[in-house]
Amino acid sequence: ALGCSGSGGAAVSVEAGGVAAPHSAEQGEDGGDGNGERGGGGGSSAADDAYAAKFASLEDVAGQLMDVARDQNGCRYLQRKFDEGGAAAVAVVFPEVLEHVVELMVDPFGNYLVQKLLERCSEQQRLEVLTRVASQGALVSVSLNMHGTRAVQKLVETLSSREQRVIVIEALRDGVVSLIKDLNGNHVVQRCLQRLGPTDSQFIYDAARAHAVEVATHRHGCCVLQRCIDHATPEQRDALVGAIAAAALPLSQDAFGNYVVQYVLNLGQPAAAAAVVAQLRGHLIELSTQKFSSNVVEKCLKMAGLDPADRAAMVAEVRDSPQLATLLQDGYGNYVVQSILAITSGPEHAAVVDAIRPHLSTLRATPHGKRILQRIGAAGKG
Repeated sequence: ALGCSGSGGAAVSVEAGGVAAPHSAEQGEDGGDGNGERGGGGGSSAADDAYAAKFASLEDVAGQLMDVARDQNGCRYLQRKFDEGGAAAVAVVFPEVLEHVVELMVDPFGNYLVQKLLERCSEQQRLEVLTRVASQGALVSVSLNMHGTRAVQKLVETLSSREQRVIVIEALRDGVVSLIKDLNGNHVVQRCLQRLGPTDSQFIYDAARAHAVEVATHRHGCCVLQRCIDHATPEQRDALVGAIAAAALPLSQDAFGNYVVQYVLNLGQPAAAAAVVAQLRGHLIELSTQKFSSNVVEKCLKMAGLDPADRAAMVAEVRDSPQLATLLQDGYGNYVVQSILAITSGPEHAAVVDAIRPHLSTLRATPHGKRILQRIGAAGKG
């Protein structure tokens, strides 16, 4: 099973064929190409020495920076110079980096130089980098790039003023949904949620709420929605959960959306659970015979915070359905019936057993039916 891990709340487990992890096996934890922090892993020390011999100082790199930065060992050499010389070293090459910053951000090696520069540069220099990228309308496209995503995440991590944050927000605002649904871009959105804080991330919540179904039914979007819930203020969470609950019927039947609905139910909020159940009632038989939605139905039935009246209504809808016999024989539906038998007691449980009793002979002939019989038998002995 795979899952979308998060900082808050339990991760929703995902079966094969369901939600993929937020990044592929080829990616690093935060998307991108998975190369080491230095850009290119274990480069040759001899090659590093060759660069040191060729360029006695950073001033000697002038006019050749792009060639050096886009070479594995050249990039390592420049990063080492930044580490050794700090702000003074950055200042030497900054004008040339700034001129080509967008191109460097999407380069397999150049992106690591930009990341290192962002760690070492001044607030004013960072503002100039950000302004250059934003003025070219490139922040979204760079975020979608497998190398650029790492550079943009570093940019978000190192924002140091309100002015810088506003530029990022405005540059990303119109591309939020595209970013959320992208293999690389979704990591930029998640980094914004982590670093900008709830108030400055409102533009993400606005987009997620307005496009809740589109996002929730997407491989990456379903994971980002869960992270949105984790990082939200109570007001943001209620608004987003409300949008998800309002679409619980189609989402529950979707390969990815069902996990978002289950995540909402796992919050244990009675109002959210009631809103979900209100959308599902009247469709329980159909939902119980589908792979994804049957899990949502079971989750609702077993949820501790569900209003007893809502649970009783769900039980009655299944128990009294003319299609109960079909449900008992169904590969998914029989598990819903087993859940109902497990959560009911007293007269309510007896009424369910009475509804099943006319079908006992057919139940004995199928594996699914035998599970129901075992459940009734165990209950009867108890």
